[in-house]
Parts: sequence; structure tokens; C-alpha cells
Amino acid sequence: MATYRLAVTGRVDHPLTLTYDELRCLPKVGVHCALVCLGTFVDYATWAGTPFESVLARAGVQSGAQSIVLVGADGYSTLVDLDLVKSSHAFLAYELNGGILPVLHGFPVRAVFPGVEGNNWAKWVVRIEVH
Repeated sequence: MATYRLAVTGRVDHPLTLTYDELRCLPKVGVHCALVCLGTFVDYATWAGTPFESVLARAGVQSGAQSIVLVGADGYSTLVDLDLVKSSHAFLAYELNGGILPVLHGFPVRAVFPGVEGNNWAKWVVRIEVH
């Protein structure tokens, strides 16, 4: 946790880097929902963390931006429409079922998009690139 950094880059007015503690000091939301990986599994859990909107507001998303790329520490990346990211239900989770997010579920931070397929729920998120 002491060395974790989340970078926000791209079409933003103020590129930033947040520590794990700084992320946890932002507004917190939570939801009980299904994580659906089509053809593999469906898992219901309670997730909690920081809304994407809180992070993006600090960076100042520039007009004309349409999407973000979430990049995980494992090299996985996924492109997500900015309208979905700005919804009140999308957030960066750091808790699962009331405890710290386990490593296998993406510790320290993973994306949560209730109602959206699990392939967009990037794990081990270290960078948000605004496009």
C-alpha cells in the first residue's frame, strides 16, 4: 500500500498521481452486485471504493474526451466509454465484502461497473488514460 500510485493522464487539465491513502480519502460508495464473466461464472459481492467521477474531477477532464483506458499492473487494459465511467455506479473498488480487496480480486484497486460484463472490471489498476 505504501508504494501504490494511481496515475491519471491524457486529456486532462491536471495530470495527477494518487497514493492509496489519497484515493481512500475521496468520497466512498458501495454496491452489492453481480460480477459476470460470460460463460465462466457469476459472483455476487459487496464492493466499495471511490467513484471514477471523484478522481476525474480532480484531474479536470478536457472537453472532447470520450473514453478512458484502464491499465492494470499486469499489463491488461480495457477501453471504457466516458459516459459509463461518469455514471454514479462506476467506481474504483478497494474493499470487497467489508474488507480490504484481496490480491486475486485486484488489490489494491479494481474497476467496478455494475451491470457491465466483467472484462471491463480491470484489476490492479495503476493508470487511467483519458482519451
